[in-house]
Amino acid sequence: MSGPASALSAFSDSFSVLETGNVKILNQSKLREHAIDRLVYGAVFETDPARRSAFRWGIRALARESGVVPASIQSLYEAMGRGEVSGFTVPAINIRGLTYDSTRAVFRAMEAGRVGPVIFEIAKSEIGYTEQRPDEYAVVILAAAIREGYSGPVFLQGDHFQINAKKFGADPSGEVNALKAIAREAVEAGFYNIDIDASTVVDLSKGTIEDQQFNNSHITAEMTKFIRGLEPKSVMVSVGGEIGEVGGKNSTVEELSAFMDVYRRELGGGLQGISKISVQTGTSHGGVVLPDGTVAKVKLDFDTLQSLSKAAREKYGLSGAVQHGASTLPDEAFGRFPETGTSEVHLATGFQNMIYEHPRFPAALKEKAYDWCRANCAGERKGGETEEQFLYKTRKKTFGPFKKEMWDLPAEIRNAIGADLEAKFRFLFDKLRVVGTRDVVGRIVKPVAVPLSLPSGQATKGGGVAIGRDEPGE
Repeated sequence: MSGPASALSAFSDSFSVLETGNVKILNQSKLREHAIDRLVYGAVFETDPARRSAFRWGIRALARESGVVPASIQSLYEAMGRGEVSGFTVPAINIRGLTYDSTRAVFRAMEAGRVGPVIFEIAKSEIGYTEQRPDEYAVVILAAAIREGYSGPVFLQGDHFQINAKKFGADPSGEVNALKAIAREAVEAGFYNIDIDASTVVDLSKGTIEDQQFNNSHITAEMTKFIRGLEPKSVMVSVGGEIGEVGGKNSTVEELSAFMDVYRRELGGGLQGISKISVQTGTSHGGVVLPDGTVAKVKLDFDTLQSLSKAAREKYGLSGAVQHGASTLPDEAFGRFPETGTSEVHLATGFQNMIYEHPRFPAALKEKAYDWCRANCAGERKGGETEEQFLYKTRKKTFGPFKKEMWDLPAEIRNAIGADLEAKFRFLFDKLRVVGTRDVVGRIVKPVAVPLSLPSGQATKGGGVAIGRDEPGE
């Protein structure tokens, strides 16, 4: 076979590409210990598009052969909504930098604790500043799963697929179409979990709560319909909605009811609706940064979170409420999420901080990244803001420009950072009570083998992951 077989011939001691368009693993230990590291590096940094595409196809085919399958969490969340499954909160983890090493740490922690549901997500904004398109992000995570010997469903999620309020005000249809484009790209990459965030266009000046939530409900319904039309055969994408913009006022049960009532009317009959609802209960993304650059302790309103989760399940059959901006909360807060029936918690900035503040992270590279912030993000500096606050707020944007330099750090540095991340993931999985849930997920979630497309566009005869190459858009 030409195309991928030629590009992947250097890995012939680990696997072979068959004429059917599938792969055959010849030596599992060589694949895991040597080949996959080189393969994923090429999948990210190879400059020749055809070879890069072949490497990505190879990872997806190897993942399929290894039992690593992108999946929707929909069936688990439906079971939670029916009260058949409870007692844990699903962690949704955003990996902004050192993605391969960080994700390997997640899988090691999952394997150690027989953890079932963990979501790997990337926000619309992160796709831009971390320079990780959905296809790249997906294959890196699949490669990390292969590297660590994981087998089972992999939940990839588009986080905060968000409407920009200013752009929506100027061109409503244009902004919605832009969101549809990124949703299409994500689903085609195997993201079978998509969180729509139109809470940015909630208008609190309106007289009734339903009127305040109308644009939010309408856009979320329109996006749900669009996503349902993208689904591969036998796959139901888990769609999430949001009623309270993170960092704004706390959400209420009345707002939840208003949103859902309008959303259901706008969606109409015959289509599956959202599986969860994101709310605001006192957090902000990245935490509240003090003048010295440290993060203030935030008091979360767990009573509100509990009442919203209860109403979401009992009235609408949702899995519960979703908490954003949680990674910088104090350690003692995480055990409260399962107690309050929170279905999902989003974690991002804390892991970013662990990378930059790790004692083994090179000081010269850190200062180089900070100089980049000073040169490229000066317009984001606010009056009265200290240097520490400015750098804390903007350093997330260096993960894209410095992606290769971080990936090329010596193995001993990356391993040290990975070990500390793994310890943190183990702690979080324990507090969120997902340890020992592998069998629960295995019983409920049945990943679908979606046909895998060759880089040339030819479909294989076996099952796999959809990586159709249509351009994003309607």
